[in-house]
Amino acid sequence: MGEETASQRKPTIRTVAQRAGVSLKTVSRVINNEPSVLPATRARVLQAIAELDYEPDPSARNLRSSSAYVIGLVYDNPNPYHIIGMQNGVLAACRETGFGLQIHPCDATSPLLAEELVELVQRSRLAGLVLTAPMSERMDLVEALARAGVRATRIIAAAEDPADGYPCVYVDDRDAAYEITEHLIQLGHQRIGFLWGGQEHRSSSERYLGYEQALKDYGITLDKHLVIPGDYTFDDGFRGARRLLALRDPPTAIFGSNDEIAAGVLAAAKSAGMNVPYDLSIAGFEDSPFSRQSWPALTTAKQATEEIARHAARMLIASLRPDAPPVPNQGFVPQLVVRGSTAPVRPRAPSPANGEP
Repeated sequence: MGEETASQRKPTIRTVAQRAGVSLKTVSRVINNEPSVLPATRARVLQAIAELDYEPDPSARNLRSSSAYVIGLVYDNPNPYHIIGMQNGVLAACRETGFGLQIHPCDATSPLLAEELVELVQRSRLAGLVLTAPMSERMDLVEALARAGVRATRIIAAAEDPADGYPCVYVDDRDAAYEITEHLIQLGHQRIGFLWGGQEHRSSSERYLGYEQALKDYGITLDKHLVIPGDYTFDDGFRGARRLLALRDPPTAIFGSNDEIAAGVLAAAKSAGMNVPYDLSIAGFEDSPFSRQSWPALTTAKQATEEIARHAARMLIASLRPDAPPVPNQGFVPQLVVRGSTAPVRPRAPSPANGEP
């Protein structure tokens, strides 16, 4: 006899029903989270699903049902670690609820993006979309999707709930950036450089506002020469740091808008023969692998990317059930993580290169 194929070994809904001692219809009701199942029966079916490691086929379920059981994750972000975290978070929520996931990269600046996403939802029979930045922060896009009947949950940067009638998970980047800047100030740094991420991302402006407010609260005059535009990339971090370190009065600390930027700053400092953190303190944002794999490891703000995305997907899926109460918007605040890339400022010896007498 031939070997059993992988598809034959894969548990089916019939296998689950036999293990739990219930009908196929009952298993289907549990998978679809229908309320008309007794708690003890639901528990028995869920136990059978776990024991068999059964995963519903959302594509087949879409074809059999008038309801859609696949959601979409829409993104346009140059940071691969951030996108991977988002994907993992949304996928975890889908697995919990028996939904499938379709990932859709796109151009956030496209004037035809709304039409593209509506067509995507209709063609792929998606139940709704999780929108990441910067698409999630384009209100024209959000409103166009709503007019077309597309359900969407946004992940946005905001200091508080926007309460604009559109579901969202909001991340208080401003408060976290304030805390990072305050940490540097309390180490004695007065000249703190700031490297922007992409200006089309609200997270970048929110992080800048936190930096600016901390300087103001501590009575430090903002020097525009210490603020450099750029994008959320290693290369822009490297280039921006080179510009800052070439100033007659360079900064003693640099805050990069994300860890990838900060890793670029670290590379620029090392290429200039600087000792980090004693010659230059460096901080990033997000707590990505860049922050942990650098040497020294980067001080940063830990952003629970996977949990943020997971909650956004849960919100979207909950909104698809007509009998479910609305899920309130939820906020997250990244937490300061102090590592070896920051230290108390060390006074510089007088030097003509620094413009000293």
